[in-house]
Amino acid sequence: MVSIAQILMMILNIAKFIVIVQIIMSWLISFQVLNLRQPLVYQIWDGLNRLLEPVYSRIRSFLPNTGALDLAPLVFFFIIIALQMIIANNIGTFASY
Repeated sequence: MVSIAQILMMILNIAKFIVIVQIIMSWLISFQVLNLRQPLVYQIWDGLNRLLEPVYSRIRSFLPNTGALDLAPLVFFFIIIALQMIIANNIGTFASY
């Protein structure tokens, strides 16, 4: 059971990394450091959006409309951290099985 908890922690770490990359990339695109007309930048951006948009759309359905400010990535990031805390605090329970 400890192995399952470690695998879940690894998956959550990867998800957290992907969210951070998408957030930083969105800032760089907004400040025109990155240009979406470059094929590699567009492919990475499109891939990240396709990967995260289904999760973000579910979170946005619960959040109030804040206009141009999108809080879905922040909420998803907090959910990932909360899940990691829950798994880390209960890993001793998994070890007893």
